[in-house]
Amino acid sequence: MIAIVHGKLLTVTQGVVEDGTLLIDNGKITAMGTDITVPEGAEILDAAGKWVTPGLIDAHSHLSGLNEPAWMPSTMDANEITDPVTAQVRMLDAFNPFDEAIPKVRNAGFTTCCTLPGSANVIGGTGFSFKLKQASTVQDMMIPGTEVMKMALGENPKRCYGPDKKMPMTRMGTGAVLRETLFNAKVYSDKLKKAEADPTVQVEPNFRLDPLVPVVRGERRCRIHCHQADDIVTAIRIAEEFHLKYAIEHCTEGYKIKEFLKEKDITAVVGPLKMGPMKFEIWGCRQDTPAIFEKTGINFCLTADGASDTVWLPSDIGIAMRYGLSFQTALESVTIRPARLLGLENRVGSLEVGKDADIAIFDGMPFENLTSCLATIIEGKIEHCAL
Repeated sequence: MIAIVHGKLLTVTQGVVEDGTLLIDNGKITAMGTDITVPEGAEILDAAGKWVTPGLIDAHSHLSGLNEPAWMPSTMDANEITDPVTAQVRMLDAFNPFDEAIPKVRNAGFTTCCTLPGSANVIGGTGFSFKLKQASTVQDMMIPGTEVMKMALGENPKRCYGPDKKMPMTRMGTGAVLRETLFNAKVYSDKLKKAEADPTVQVEPNFRLDPLVPVVRGERRCRIHCHQADDIVTAIRIAEEFHLKYAIEHCTEGYKIKEFLKEKDITAVVGPLKMGPMKFEIWGCRQDTPAIFEKTGINFCLTADGASDTVWLPSDIGIAMRYGLSFQTALESVTIRPARLLGLENRVGSLEVGKDADIAIFDGMPFENLTSCLATIIEGKIEHCAL
């Protein structure tokens, strides 16, 4: 058993507990409050003057897929740039538990991340969520049932295939590739349903379309990369045509269409927040986008969109607070909101009795750039401690 004592507990969902005690046993939070008796023999972590939060969550990363140190292109495994549709590829097959970025991110207070294929392809493949605990195999880290399908609109697919005179060369082509593939997946899914109801019906297996069956049935979420406002609208239009369950990734120019996004009740994963003008579609990047979304009532998470870059996400959030984002929403954007997006809100994202003991302890306000993470606990195991 572990007892965290005298800490400032930021529960996220139940307010702040000053000078609080939190007990951990068998990987779960078992008690929390100001009048908790610490059992004899418990390992004690003195958090006096410290801020205790749920383990932080980055809902959009490429951890392990970018394979740090990424010293040459051949080391990176996040983009299968051989066809605009690669729904059949899985980040699971590229994940390296010994990637150097993982302990760096863990030591910054992050305990859960979603790792995704990159945005080179219109349909890039399947990503998944995992715990950042020390382990020797991906099976020991991944969270079953968290698979999502990565899609992308905008400049990246055009840039990867257009120069070879291969579709998509234009935004028209990108939309067409996505629609045609989803149409074919829907036809295939309907055939499978018919075969399930009638054993005499035979359906030829299709390895490329199989991963899209739960997508067109609304059983697997799509994570659609788009920066520009017009691409965001296209993503929503196509998602509605095929009744997809989806989230908008980056949503960089979302402030231009904020009322539209509010009307559509979308979930956005916003970031990175400090992008320079590397390509036209991100020239409109603004640090006040989270504050604008908060004021408008748009549901969003915040992301660093990288590998070890996630280390700097808390300080990026501090910048967003400088531009008007409230502390409560800032905290939610890397805890309970991404937990809900990933379907893990019953396990992580807040300090609550019964949830996984995924906890971070900071020596100050978590989004202040002078603050350090002093301890990271994942499922009741101390993975990092400098207390």
